[in-house]
Amino acid sequence: MQVNRQALREDGFAGFRPFAELEINRIPQAPGIFAVLQPDGFQVQFLAKSTAGVFKKKDPSLTQTALAAEWVDGADVLYVGKAGPGSKGNRGLRRQVQEFLDFGNGKPPGHWDGRLIWQLANAKSLLIAWKELPAGGLNQAEAKYHADFRSEFGRLPFANLVQARVKG
Repeated sequence: MQVNRQALREDGFAGFRPFAELEINRIPQAPGIFAVLQPDGFQVQFLAKSTAGVFKKKDPSLTQTALAAEWVDGADVLYVGKAGPGSKGNRGLRRQVQEFLDFGNGKPPGHWDGRLIWQLANAKSLLIAWKELPAGGLNQAEAKYHADFRSEFGRLPFANLVQARVKG
């Protein structure tokens, strides 16, 4: 499967809203997969310093050269992540996306997956889309989207620095 906006829509993803216009309560609370995409006409420009929060006393910023090396020309999908239910069953997509956005606004994160997103100029214009999935299938689904993207582009999406793997 290709991993682009049209393919994600056909595969059941919803949303496709810019970060700046996102109404967080419209995102389901269920577990699932989410993707960050560039909008039509997006011009890539890297910031010298990330807007993201510091993680374990480490600055999330990369050099312009390192960012350029991660950029995937021709891809509209920039990041694919998952949102599990959490140990108490109270996490899911809404909470994961809210924490991701808070991270981009400088709040310290619980992890820093997708941190390269927050070193893009005009990150607020990026789109977010999501797909509800049963918790038991999240690792497999994330790994498949990563593998499909890698098959198409020869590498992971821009802000995915680690290939998802099926555990067990």
